[in-house]
Amino acid sequence: MNVTEMTAKMASGKGFIAALDQSGGSTPKALKGYGIEEGAWSTDEEMFGLIHQMRTRIITSAAFTGEKVIGAILFERTMDGDAGGKAVPAALIERGVVPFIKIDKGLEDEKDGVQLMKPMPELDALLERSKALGVYGTKERSVINSANPAGIAAVVKQQFEVGKQVLAHGMMPIIEPEVNIKSETRAECDTILLAEILKNLDELPEGTQVMLKLSLPIVPGTFDPLVAHPKVLRVVALSGGYKRPEACVELAKNAGIIASFSRALLEDLRHQMTDAEFDASLAGAIDEIFTGSTVKSA
Repeated sequence: MNVTEMTAKMASGKGFIAALDQSGGSTPKALKGYGIEEGAWSTDEEMFGLIHQMRTRIITSAAFTGEKVIGAILFERTMDGDAGGKAVPAALIERGVVPFIKIDKGLEDEKDGVQLMKPMPELDALLERSKALGVYGTKERSVINSANPAGIAAVVKQQFEVGKQVLAHGMMPIIEPEVNIKSETRAECDTILLAEILKNLDELPEGTQVMLKLSLPIVPGTFDPLVAHPKVLRVVALSGGYKRPEACVELAKNAGIIASFSRALLEDLRHQMTDAEFDASLAGAIDEIFTGSTVKSA
C-alpha cells in the first residue's frame, strides 16, 4: 500500500484499528492480563521483550489481516522491532494493515480537570524515522476527567498543535482527547469537547484532514458532526475501560465510528494458549469488534 491507498483505507475501509501501543507504565498490566506475572522479568529490557513477543504473536496470527483490521497503532519499540523476519511496519503493510505510532510521552499531573501531554522535544526526529519505516500516522493521548471548559480547551488546543506538527511531516495525526468514562460530568465533557474540536477543525487550512480517537459518548450520536466533518478523515473510538461486549454494544450505537480498541481486543488472549487456541480467540475478538464497527444499531 502506498500513502494514497492507506488514506483511502482509513477513509472508508470496513473494519477497525487495533491499538497495540501499551508503553512503559502500562506494560506490566498488559503482560499480567496476558498471563505473565511481574516476577517473570528482572529488567525493563526483558519486560519489553515479553510484550514484543505478545505483539508479534498477534501481528503474525492468521486472524490478523487487513480484511477486518484496517490499522494498528504501535509503541515505538514495537515499530523498531521485527515480526516474522520483517520490520513491524512492513509486516503490517504486507497484511493490508495501515501502521500508526503512539508519539506521546505520557501525561502531566491533573490541572483544571484534565491531563495534558508531557513535552515531546524529540518529536520531529521520531516522525522522520517513523515515516522512513513506512508508518502512515500517529496517535497522541490526553485525558479529560471533569467538565472544566478551560481545561478541555487547553487539551484540544495542545492536541491540534501536535497534530499540525505531524501534518507538516506528511503524516496523519490521530487526535485523542480521551474523556474518562468514570467522570461524574461525562455528558457535559462530551458537549464541551465537541464544541472545542469543531472550533479547532474550522481553524485548520482547507484541504487538511485529521483523525479523531474519542471515548464513546454517553449520548449516542453526540459526535455525528465530527463524523460528517470534511476535515475529519475518520472518527475512531477507544474502549476506555469497558469490557469488549459492552464496548461493542456502545460502539454499534454510533454511526460512522469504528473501534480502536486495546484492552477490549486483547482481554481473552493468554501466553499459555496453544497457537490454535490463540488464533481462535483472537479471531473471535476481531469478529466481535468488526461487527460493532460496521453493523450499527442506531
